[in-house]
Amino acid sequence: MPAIADAKVLIMATDRFEESELFGPRAILMERGCEVALASPSLDEIMGTVHDEPGKRIKPDLLIEDARAADFDALLLPGGVGNPDQLRTDDKAVALIRAFAEGGKPVAAICHGPWLLVEADLLRGRKATCWPSIRTDLRNAGAELVDAVAVTDGNIITSRKPDDVPAFTDALIALIEAGA
Repeated sequence: MPAIADAKVLIMATDRFEESELFGPRAILMERGCEVALASPSLDEIMGTVHDEPGKRIKPDLLIEDARAADFDALLLPGGVGNPDQLRTDDKAVALIRAFAEGGKPVAAICHGPWLLVEADLLRGRKATCWPSIRTDLRNAGAELVDAVAVTDGNIITSRKPDDVPAFTDALIALIEAGA
């Protein structure tokens, strides 16, 4: 049960992440003293989007293949349409998500990010929320859909959209501090 100031959170993303869903939680976590690292399939800068328009860029800290769940207290998966759509076809990314989940560590996904939880088969029998256009995907993966700013079920946290970033991040912090 680390205090957030003593915690380490991994964000996993690639090109076309929703800008506010990566930079927003990252800033909140860092302001609280949390160590945050970004993993991606390549160490080249990745580009965010703001409603599908090009946004800010950020350089990853490490490759997904080098990231280990044992080195972090939680995993954060931002949305954006292109980001999770690319990562869900990356076996190493899906394996890393499963490693966090199987280790009982918090896994937080916002907007289209829950697509990655579907791919990792983590939503069967769980309550979850997401962006409206992927609700059927979550339902078909066995999730019970809830329309709320942040939904926590066990060690999985989901959220709907960029406006929910503060509540989403608060839910992640609470779960980290509770020890999942």
